[in-house]
Amino acid sequence: MSAPVINVERASNSSLWDRVSTWVSENKAVAYTIAGTVVVVTGAGVIYYLSDASKKSSTTTTTEKKKSKKERRKEKKQAEEAAAASVEKAAISLKDEEAIVESQPKAPTVEAEDELPEITEANVDSFSQEERSNYAAKLKVAGNKAYGSKDYNKAIDLYGKAILCKPDPVYYSNRAACYNVLSEWDKVVEDTSAAIAMDSEYVKALNRRAHAYEHLHQYSEALLDYTASCIIDGFKNEQSAQSVERLLKKVAEKKGRAILESKTKKLPSATFVSNYLQSFRPQPPPAGLEESAQLDENTGKGQLQKGLIAMSKKTGAGYEEASASFKKALELGDLGEHEAFALNMRATFSYLEGDVESALKDLTTAIEKQPSLSQAYIKRASMQLELGSKEAAANDFELAMEQNKDDPDIYYHRAQLHFILGEYVNAAKDYQKSIDLDKDFIYSHIQLGVTQYKMGSVPSSMATFRRTIKNFEKVPDVYNYYGELLLDQQKYQEAIERFDTAVEMERKQKPTNMNVLPLINKALALFQWKQDYSQAEELCEKALVLDPECDIAVATMAQLLLQQGKVTQALEYFEKAAELSRTEGEIVNALSYAEATRTQLEVSEKYPQLQARLQQMGGGLGGPPMR
Repeated sequence: MSAPVINVERASNSSLWDRVSTWVSENKAVAYTIAGTVVVVTGAGVIYYLSDASKKSSTTTTTEKKKSKKERRKEKKQAEEAAAASVEKAAISLKDEEAIVESQPKAPTVEAEDELPEITEANVDSFSQEERSNYAAKLKVAGNKAYGSKDYNKAIDLYGKAILCKPDPVYYSNRAACYNVLSEWDKVVEDTSAAIAMDSEYVKALNRRAHAYEHLHQYSEALLDYTASCIIDGFKNEQSAQSVERLLKKVAEKKGRAILESKTKKLPSATFVSNYLQSFRPQPPPAGLEESAQLDENTGKGQLQKGLIAMSKKTGAGYEEASASFKKALELGDLGEHEAFALNMRATFSYLEGDVESALKDLTTAIEKQPSLSQAYIKRASMQLELGSKEAAANDFELAMEQNKDDPDIYYHRAQLHFILGEYVNAAKDYQKSIDLDKDFIYSHIQLGVTQYKMGSVPSSMATFRRTIKNFEKVPDVYNYYGELLLDQQKYQEAIERFDTAVEMERKQKPTNMNVLPLINKALALFQWKQDYSQAEELCEKALVLDPECDIAVATMAQLLLQQGKVTQALEYFEKAAELSRTEGEIVNALSYAEATRTQLEVSEKYPQLQARLQQMGGGLGGPPMR
């Protein structure tokens, strides 16, 4: 049975071959031309034909007569039969096509190598151009035969002589393949570079050189070659795409280790610190450390009190002062019953500064001195999870419950563990338990609503947020998080209204230390809704004025710039995001974006034609699109 014939109409001003070549490349098909009709045979055997005939003008001359339906049907049938006959005649299968290719005249063969004259640098010029071209082709065939026999050194010699006769990118790439088998990576780079210099879009040579660069630990160079290869192939080669991803991680990890080694311990942005601290229910100061207590600053207890007062300011400077005071309190000593509390607080700020090892040590000591200090177990559990030890984290929550099974913080933070692991049902149960024990802790309500949304219970989630807004109408965070869920549902106007409410509340309640997240979320909403880059950038800039160290604002600005093609500026922000990151994982993630962006810059400089092609694809190498 003949394959079905499908008439494909394309309204385009481009030439027929421009149109069909795109279709063929996308569908891995074979194309033929018959009397002005392009016939495309796909691997599935389906045949398409595209006519290059232009449609008649809608206006006709007065001498033309309108044809009857019968005449039009007859002509249509005749046209279809003619087209079908043409297609039937041309519709050879891919297997038949391969047979035809095999029957074509072969490349020159070599019966015996002694038929070829000795080719050297000294005598190659004595042969005519035609002789050199002929010898080069024969030497290549001999080289291929030697390669197939795994006689790689002989193949290298033959390809080298072919190059002397006629420098050709294929000959260089073939010789590079021999060096590749022998693991002579420098020579692979040398020969593939020569091939690419002759043909800048030689994919096989680019991939081969990238492979060699990777073995030489020149990861940035390998990344550039694999990226160029992906663009040339239209990102259709999965292996090359995976290589790009692998190389991005390698480059980021290498640079990330260097950053960590030189990184000074410092607190992250005030926004980050505030969000972490408020994940624990507010507690009054321990007895004797109240602000009204008369304590000497030169004592351990006086420094503890000073740290608590500074922390309550919720500003970057206040947090820096608090961290220093908690450290000094333990240095001065004589803390008595407050020693475990002081260790807990110093551990909190050590963790925020990125010194997880010291934080874990302090928390363990605090637990030994005061086993009933459940907050120390909770914090240690969170750090264990960050280090990848789920079992140790779960064990710490069990130990905390043994001390105080009615502490709402335990259930809230164990819910966070479940949430991070995607265990939403268990997370929802723990958030609800936290609410049952303390209905006034707003973040349990917020996170319950978010978890319900993640579980697909959108009506329940929205009801939870509406109820939470009613009960906590003066708290800006509930409007901000509710706005995020509305944004995820593409309810842009409603989302922006909630973000505006949160911003206004932040300004009134905390004019000197407002949370900048609603500003950033509004920027994202405007970008997604109206592609309003100008206002989105302006909002991010405001956020960075208020909190210059806010990593989320920096990363968002980087993405906004990248989306607009402002690659150089985007790179600066991605690099800044890496500097602001706390953990190795965060640094590697930020650097992956930075390296992808840097590679895009290098592609545009080294392969300008590929950059243009990338832009036509609507692509960018700076990571996934903004949410």
